[in-house]
Amino acid sequence: MNVMRINSKLILFFSPFSVVYAEAQTTSTPNVILIMADDLGWGDVGFNGNSRIKTPCLDKLASEGVLFEQFYSAAPLSSPTRASVLTGRNAYRMGVFAPNVGILRPEEKTLPELLKEKGYSTGHFGKWHLGTLTYKEADANRGRPENRHLFNPPAEHGYGDAFVTESKVPTFDPMSAPPTNNGRFWDYLSEYGERKEYGTFYWDVDGNKVTEGLKGDDSRIIIDRTIPFIDNSLKQGKPFLATVWFHTPHLPCVAGPEYAAMYQELSLEERNYYGCITAMDDQIERLIRFLKQKGIYEETVIFFCSDNGPEINTPGTAASFKGKKRSLHEGGIRVPAFMTGGKYQLAKRISQSCCTSDYLPTILDMTGMTDVVPYNLDGESFLSFIGSGTSARKKPIVFCSGSQGAVVAGDYKLYYNKGRCELYDLAKDPSEENDISFSHPVEVKRLFDYLVGEMSAYRSSFEGGEYGKKSVKRMNQVWEDIFSE
Repeated sequence: MNVMRINSKLILFFSPFSVVYAEAQTTSTPNVILIMADDLGWGDVGFNGNSRIKTPCLDKLASEGVLFEQFYSAAPLSSPTRASVLTGRNAYRMGVFAPNVGILRPEEKTLPELLKEKGYSTGHFGKWHLGTLTYKEADANRGRPENRHLFNPPAEHGYGDAFVTESKVPTFDPMSAPPTNNGRFWDYLSEYGERKEYGTFYWDVDGNKVTEGLKGDDSRIIIDRTIPFIDNSLKQGKPFLATVWFHTPHLPCVAGPEYAAMYQELSLEERNYYGCITAMDDQIERLIRFLKQKGIYEETVIFFCSDNGPEINTPGTAASFKGKKRSLHEGGIRVPAFMTGGKYQLAKRISQSCCTSDYLPTILDMTGMTDVVPYNLDGESFLSFIGSGTSARKKPIVFCSGSQGAVVAGDYKLYYNKGRCELYDLAKDPSEENDISFSHPVEVKRLFDYLVGEMSAYRSSFEGGEYGKKSVKRMNQVWEDIFSE
């Protein structure tokens, strides 16, 4: 008796609603869960060697699935990476140059839109950071009446359900902060302690402010909404896409009492940073338990990564890699990542370079939806890397941020900043300690020319070359060229 048939019988035992789902589920419609941490460093998890921060669930999932040894966020900052996940494209194409800059343009063809067309339920939970969620009142970084042109909620991009914030919130009691704080770390507030409104709110898919059930650990609050969405998808007999973007461990880092106690002997910064990561790990375990109880873990593919490297001046670590958040050196963009669930429980390590821009084409490959995006994709499916240890990327990965640019092509990495090029052999020198640009001028020219060409293509997209100028006019943005001095 195969696994699918066993699971179907279990589903039949637990819920009459799930029978329809089991019959409808096929290998071309796996459930998909995209989990992203916020500012989690490559070295902030046990599966990458951290022996101090407790992440038992993540470690187990990584050991059972496909562990990516060289996985990149598409940018060293939040919003551009998030745009890459949903579009498979470099965020410069749509003007999301940095956090709080630009929006995910409505003309972009997104993963939830594509999967919704295939019959999926689609839900987004946690951080959004690709436009504002209200223009009727002050909210978060950019939500206010004068910024109506930035209004860009998940509902406009294919999500049928949502529980989201525009940007960051404290990782415990997310709606509150001490009257006086540094915006970075504080110990959890007692029930009767003096507090003020933090200023970033949760919103549902219809644009209503959520006011109930917002006390305690923020990761738990997010999973509290994710699980009912999945359950409702099962009752409808639909496969689902659940995008779960935690705020942890982005500042302000606050750990609840249970998790702070695990690290009580440490500094204020460490006990709250480490504690909120362990709390997130527990909530991911809760989600996994739910999937197994419902008998759908074998039909669910789970992706996990961080949106960029760790914030500077925090306990976050990029291990031996150079740089942190905002840097296009490895520490700013090489992030912890794995894929697991279903047939991808392989206990396999992948050394080929992969990127968040690869998520969309990979998932479309899984669901048999290739060649459905009318625009140029920068990512590519990494399923061939999983099936073969000899497969290689068809094209390099390109990064751009501020005055920095980078190209990863095979073992080589070009790093550009303010007119200067550096070249590294990542196979021999993953810590980027030895610049070999002077001894490899041909390779430098090849990769720099590629970077210039890709930036030109991104600018063409930004200026409306693929889908016209409606969004260009709406946003009234100026192209931000990394080559401008």
